[in-house]
Amino acid sequence: MTTEMIILSVAIPLFFLTMIGESVWIHKMYPERFENRPGYTWIDTFASLSMGVGYLITKQVALIVTVPLYYLAYEFRIFDIPSEGWVWWLALVFAQDFAYYWFHRMHHAIRFMWAAHVNHHSSEHYNLSTALRQSWSGVFTALPFFLPLCLMGFTPSMVATVGLLNLLYQYWIHTEVVETIGFMEAVLMTPSHHRVHHGTQEHYLDRNHGGLLIIWDRMFGTFEPEGEKVVYGLTKNIETYNPLKIAFHEWADMLRDVKNAESLPDAWGYIFNEPGWKPEKYPAQSLESSSGL
Repeated sequence: MTTEMIILSVAIPLFFLTMIGESVWIHKMYPERFENRPGYTWIDTFASLSMGVGYLITKQVALIVTVPLYYLAYEFRIFDIPSEGWVWWLALVFAQDFAYYWFHRMHHAIRFMWAAHVNHHSSEHYNLSTALRQSWSGVFTALPFFLPLCLMGFTPSMVATVGLLNLLYQYWIHTEVVETIGFMEAVLMTPSHHRVHHGTQEHYLDRNHGGLLIIWDRMFGTFEPEGEKVVYGLTKNIETYNPLKIAFHEWADMLRDVKNAESLPDAWGYIFNEPGWKPEKYPAQSLESSSGL
């Protein structure tokens, strides 16, 4: 059994136990605290869980293509970094999270990457099940950001393990139950920081992209503290719980725009410019795509 499967065999039961616990907390124990909040609904939770299952399936298929590329990159490594010793693992934690910051930030800045990421923002609910609403195509858009870690000399298995742990860390920050964790808010990505990331208000858009750490957002000017109550979802919600539509609606919208483009530069712009980009002759939209950020 691979390290990834061992970790997941422990994590998946914990996901269900903690989701049940959070639901009880929200709906039974402290309903007044979550008044006018969406909490859990069966249909939204089912959609998120379906996206999580689809992610596990599509990722395994995609690994057939991507894993050889990581090993190929490792063959051209600059350094021989040992896989033993906590110093090297700690260095990889920071390097991987730095790469994740740019991976995540670019998925909000380039439309075809946004098409792979938008499904994670599509729920108008914010709870632990939302964390499982994962991309079915993001494994391919991740390559340019994480291949360099293997070129540096970290083994593909090290990169995969730290990447999985980073993703699992992000599970618990999808909750409204935890308001703050005190002084650690200055360093770690927390529920408060990530609630902002899922917000639809203009000053919350494209903020707080880190995975494990918030320091990158503070360094590169994308940090926003939580203030007014967050409104979750997209600036233009898709109004569907169909997993296939959730996964691919923005790809379909993008391809339709490319098909209808009147010139090659326009077609290029629909793919590589920011979400919501239109040729100058069209009225300007908001900074987000037709689906919203």
